[in-house]
Amino acid sequence: MQNLENCPRCGELFVKSLRSVCNSCHKAVEEKFQKVYTFIKKRENRQATMSEVTESTGVSYEDITHFIKEGRIHLRQFPNLDYPCESCGKGIREGRICNSCKDNIEGGLQSEAREKERAERAKEEERSRNKTYHSMDNRLK
Repeated sequence: MQNLENCPRCGELFVKSLRSVCNSCHKAVEEKFQKVYTFIKKRENRQATMSEVTESTGVSYEDITHFIKEGRIHLRQFPNLDYPCESCGKGIREGRICNSCKDNIEGGLQSEAREKERAERAKEEERSRNKTYHSMDNRLK
């Protein structure tokens, strides 16, 4: 069954099916995409940066980023286009975060794992120190 929802872009009520926005917003987004794609597919504009594309087309940086993340614009054909890392904002060409942020996250996870392992070892040593063994010599006599 289809859901009745408000469009996240304009707030208009619409029946949500395959699209996440209403028809009028979808048409507006498609027009923006066509502007951007028409601009960058020209040979002289293939080396354009994000700021040059936004200035020339009037399409926002966020919309162009959205087209890239949707896979509608393939960056391998446009060497100077990029989008921001979700962590630090540095320009990247693939994935969601840049390599330095990825390394920071992995380093944090590894140090957390080492700390957890160290705590487990300390707990195990404490348990082994607290074990007491009683001799059976006194009971057998």
